[in-house]
Amino acid sequence: MKFLLDQLLLLPLLIFFTLESFLKLFIPKKRKSVAGEIVLITGAGHGLGRLTAYEFAKLKCKLVLWDINKHGIEETAAECRRLGARAHAFVVDCSNREDIYSTAKKVKAEVGDVSILVNNAGVVYTSDLFATQDPQIEKTFEVNTLAHFWTAKAFLPAMMNNNHGHIVTVASAAGHTVVPFLLAYCSSKFAAVGFHRGLTEELAALKRTGVKTTCLCPNFINTGFIKNPSTSLGPTLEPEEVVVKLINGILTEQKMIFVPSSIRFLTLLERIFPERFLAILKRKMDIKFDAVIGYKTKGE
Repeated sequence: MKFLLDQLLLLPLLIFFTLESFLKLFIPKKRKSVAGEIVLITGAGHGLGRLTAYEFAKLKCKLVLWDINKHGIEETAAECRRLGARAHAFVVDCSNREDIYSTAKKVKAEVGDVSILVNNAGVVYTSDLFATQDPQIEKTFEVNTLAHFWTAKAFLPAMMNNNHGHIVTVASAAGHTVVPFLLAYCSSKFAAVGFHRGLTEELAALKRTGVKTTCLCPNFINTGFIKNPSTSLGPTLEPEEVVVKLINGILTEQKMIFVPSSIRFLTLLERIFPERFLAILKRKMDIKFDAVIGYKTKGE
């Protein structure tokens, strides 16, 4: 009973902060300057990571670019230099912890302390549980989840010492709601969202409030990773529009970015609506993509 009474005393604060949040929707947030910051982007050799690097180059940042594809990362670095930024390319396998740690030492020695870390590298296998090979499941978690821990352990201490920095987690809408035939991917992205939320709370508990965190959760993006995606929620997102949202979210220090923003509403529905209604709603979404199905019923 005492607990319930204590919660009732918080009601005025709930009303005040709710109204404050509503009003802030109509007030443009001030964008911070990141000129001169050392920005490290994993998976920068293509797609979202490459476009994110270009945007930071335009903002006069110093770029540290990681990717497993040597040709791709050198192309990204060359374009960043053409845009006027200093860019350093490193071939890194983000599924390999020791590769991450050893390359992190090189970055600190050759470039300096990273102050903005964008964990963007990711892999996806579009198949059901039985068609997804064990090494594929392991790699999904190594790249999509565990790499975030290793890069943070490598670069976060300097940010915490300076009480200045930004950790960006590129997750997915699949980190909040599940999709059939993306079991390993969804599980790894749920873990990535959990990493972001846990790290955010840990930094607050340690009073390192100058180190900011942002998590990006987009719907299907037209990068070729998933073949022929479609949904009644809207057209497949173009990577350029997602990067615009990401950069704006980083510069305005948003903790969670949903693209499109309607995904935030859908995640709320999953928490409050009955399961049978949600089943109908998901059928209406009509999410489709090419997938390999390994499970066979008798007689097939």
